[in-house]
Amino acid sequence: MTEWFQGTLGYGFGWFVATLILILMIALPLMLAVAMIIYADRKIWAAMALRRGPNVVGPFGLLQSFADGLKVFLKETIIPSGANRGLFIIAPIITFTVALVAWAVIPFGPGMVLADINVGLLYILAASSLGVYGVIIAGWASNSKYPFFSALRAAAQMVSYEVSIGFILIPVLLWAGTFNLSGIIAAQQGHVFFLNGFGFNPLLFPLAVMFFISAMAETARAPFDLTEAESELVAGYQTEYSSMTFALFWLGEYGNVLLMCALTAVLFWGGWLPPIDWAPLYAVPGIIWLFIKIFAFFFIFSWVKATVPRFRYDQLMRLGWKIFLPISLIWVFLVSGFLMLTRTGVL
Repeated sequence: MTEWFQGTLGYGFGWFVATLILILMIALPLMLAVAMIIYADRKIWAAMALRRGPNVVGPFGLLQSFADGLKVFLKETIIPSGANRGLFIIAPIITFTVALVAWAVIPFGPGMVLADINVGLLYILAASSLGVYGVIIAGWASNSKYPFFSALRAAAQMVSYEVSIGFILIPVLLWAGTFNLSGIIAAQQGHVFFLNGFGFNPLLFPLAVMFFISAMAETARAPFDLTEAESELVAGYQTEYSSMTFALFWLGEYGNVLLMCALTAVLFWGGWLPPIDWAPLYAVPGIIWLFIKIFAFFFIFSWVKATVPRFRYDQLMRLGWKIFLPISLIWVFLVSGFLMLTRTGVL
């Protein structure tokens, strides 16, 4: 498509138009997916609490998220008199934008990726780390006590889990031999007998579990939603927000949750590959397999939020620094030693 536009509209402008179309082909369905996933989240919580959930607006309540979005859009944006006006408005925009930017390198199928760069995983880590800046800026710019406490928590929480996530991913990179996400998926084909995915490897399965738990902490989802703990901080960094600025935080949060579900599928469970390396299963388009895996992990996200009580803050820090960090370091040593022995022919 890019070549056609470049031949028709010229090299520079054609590339711009083609890239813009590809960005919209990812961003617009992602926004629709966020609306539907909020609906799914509420229905899952309701089912686990023996309630009905949204069921009035539209068939089966499917239009409830759009009704909520319209309601929020029509409300007035209130900015506290003591707040830093510019930063107060920029903060939710940063959170929302960063949640979209990371999807540029997620491969939806063979060749179905906006930017197939060699350092895709580093790009993801860099982009996901920027999301916390929106929370920190929101907490500081609100000029209010509870949002500021929330910002401090967000910074400490991000540091705690970014470190362990980095070490968790090193064995995956060593096994795949590349930072390219498409290459990591390709390395998982037939990884364990007839199964596609590093997660089926007994040596890498504990890392898959730790990565998923760390992803919950990274996205500040329950039981690690200490940045917006209503029993302590009202609504945390969102306390002073209303209207579309409040909605952008929600869109950014759910965009990040979907991103982490996609990353879990790509890094440990074969991405667009079917779970079993069996020829007839490859007749199903890879993007369908990826969406099934993303929704399966999102269901676990929602299940945990509906059933697991929130951690205390000291428990959260202990889990990150005293449990996940040492275990991930030990696993780097174990996996690198195993690979060195097998690839040099010792084992």
